Amino acid sequence: MPKPLVAIVGRPNVGKSTFFNKIAGRRISIVEDTPGVTRDRIYADTEWMGRRFTLIDTGGLNLHTDDVLLTEMRRQAQIAMETADVICLFCDGRVGLTSEDEDVASLLRKTRKPILLVVNKIDSANQNDAVYDYYSLGLGDPIAVSSTNMLGLGDLLEEIVHRLPPPDADEQSESGEVIQLAVVGRPNVGKSSLCNRILAQERTMVSDIPGTTRDAIDSAFEDEDGTKFNIIDTAGMRKKKAIEDESLEKYSVLRTIAAIDRCDVALLMIEAQEGVTEQDTKIAGLILDAGKAVIVAVNKWDLVEKDTNTMADMEKEILHDLKFMGYVPVLFLSALTGRRVSTVLGKVKEVVENYRRRIPTGVLNEALADAQMSLQPPMQSGRKLKIYYATQQSVCPPTFVLFINNQELLHFAYERYLENHLRKSFEFTGTPIRFILREKEKDQA
Repeated sequence: MPKPLVAIVGRPNVGKSTFFNKIAGRRISIVEDTPGVTRDRIYADTEWMGRRFTLIDTGGLNLHTDDVLLTEMRRQAQIAMETADVICLFCDGRVGLTSEDEDVASLLRKTRKPILLVVNKIDSANQNDAVYDYYSLGLGDPIAVSSTNMLGLGDLLEEIVHRLPPPDADEQSESGEVIQLAVVGRPNVGKSSLCNRILAQERTMVSDIPGTTRDAIDSAFEDEDGTKFNIIDTAGMRKKKAIEDESLEKYSVLRTIAAIDRCDVALLMIEAQEGVTEQDTKIAGLILDAGKAVIVAVNKWDLVEKDTNTMADMEKEILHDLKFMGYVPVLFLSALTGRRVSTVLGKVKEVVENYRRRIPTGVLNEALADAQMSLQPPMQSGRKLKIYYATQQSVCPPTFVLFINNQELLHFAYERYLENHLRKSFEFTGTPIRFILREKEKDQA
């Protein structure tokens, strides 16, 4: 049984994300005194009084607007309310009761869900009188809290737990490993559209306006085979010059980098009509530096005029432009039409298997012996490189320790040759390979 869902809703800038971050224990949602900062539904698992549940942060509800983004935010909040087991309506105790609060309360009453009325920003006992006005909303006793100063949060969490549905016998810790999949790329290449298509629901906002997604959005799900995934939809990464004056987007870029750091596989999305851009190359470099498995997804393939060799030619061009990661598999798809999207998860599972692959020491050394027989190690100043043996130190990514006579004799070109030979001998598509060098005398080896 999925964990119960608790939605945090309210008009813009009442402190919803501050509360969410305090409870989640880390800065998941972007918090800034700018209405409309949180645009999507942000999820985080938490526990209180032995009950585990999932908090959903939402964008501010503005019920009287024709603005495209604000309308999308309203729709996302409404989806959160429809799926939630408990709804927390946040209001700003400093500002006082507003007509917008009354409008949101009217909307919530129609949901027939358990509702908690939370008056935030009550930082001292002197402000308690401000709470009484909220009884007029007809949502029960208001709960006074200060998210910033962490006052009253325990009382609120206790009330949430009391309103959760009864625990099910199946409500327990998830078993099995979860594949962390980060969808990354430049703005407006279709990351959110692909995530929604994979999830078969409108999980994140989709708009032709670059920068619509600002947070890294986590969505847990299982495929038909029971494999567990967490797909992370990230903000588009623009060139640094384009974001120097936008602090919010700086946060988003940092969040995207953090998403890469915690993923198993990074799905780098590029546009079919543009190919690999300079910014795509930089993002690929971040993935490589983090040592993550990677897949390139060429989106909007439906917009490209094709002939017999179009796909093969473009794949060759992509691998040339990303020559520092020539091991990357390339998928061609259309998130808009859904064409070939079904191939993504299968390829992700294949790449993760390679990312976690462990080679027995004996088999590994046989492959390295074959490599040296096919191409002798180089000589330098009359000295020859000797590779005594190797062992695999770790996985994710596969990391091998080479015991050699002198590190200076291992030229970069020969190290690349050894890597390519291992890739031919074993299945390492989509994952980087790392070597650690250890010097040993022959008798020690």
